Amino acid sequence: MSEVKATPSIFNKENYKWMLIGLVLIAIGMFLMAGGVSNKDPNVFDKGAVYSATRITIAPLLILAGLVIEIFAIFKKSSKD
Repeated sequence: MSEVKATPSIFNKENYKWMLIGLVLIAIGMFLMAGGVSNKDPNVFDKGAVYSATRITIAPLLILAGLVIEIFAIFKKSSKD
C-alpha cells in the first residue's frame, strides 16, 4: 500500500480572511473608478463627472490599499509558528 503524505497548508483561515478583505477593497476601488453614466448626451463632455475626486483619488487609493493587504495576507505567518 502506498502512504499518503499530508502536506501542511501554506495559508490558514486568518490569511484567507485578509485576502478576502483585500479583494473586496480592490473590487470596490474598481467599481468606483468605473463610475457610471457621466452624461446622457454622448456629444457633450462632462469634465466634472470624468475627473471627479472619487475616480481620480479615492478609487486608486482603495486599489493600492487592497494590494498592500493582499501582500500582508500572503506574508503573514500563522500564530502557531
